[in-house]
Amino acid sequence: MDSIQEMDNSSISQDGVASHAPSSSSSTASRYENQKRRDWNTFMQYLKNHRPPLALSWCSGAHVLEFLRYLDRFGKTKVHTPICPFYGYPNPPAPCPCPFRQAWGSLDALIGRLRAAFEENGGKPEANPFGTRALINKPHLCHCRRRGRHHQVHVETCIS
Repeated sequence: MDSIQEMDNSSISQDGVASHAPSSSSSTASRYENQKRRDWNTFMQYLKNHRPPLALSWCSGAHVLEFLRYLDRFGKTKVHTPICPFYGYPNPPAPCPCPFRQAWGSLDALIGRLRAAFEENGGKPEANPFGTRALINKPHLCHCRRRGRHHQVHVETCIS
């Protein structure tokens, strides 16, 4: 885990992982491709800095979750802890010391870009560590509850 803290943050976008789609379709593809390349390079740097260094062929969903936890520290979405008096309230009446985290949509988009980049870089679809929805469903449910939102989520996929 100490190796993650040593990672060079230069390839992480200004807001952590989120990218905003521009209005024209030609610049959308270019911006998406650039963001996907930056995300891929950031993930490859994570693997290189992992102790011991980790080959892409040995990367699993657990390593992807560890990478997402690292990126989560750069988020801008207030996520209340269960002991916070404002836990479950969408608009708290006062400030609190709860941490900022990545928004669920940002993590979902990141995983989509990395899933595509994995296969574009020679990975087989059946071996893609970014290919499972379990990576994103559980964080989505937790974010909804902590932000005071009670969305209908496939709870049965989040419990396991």
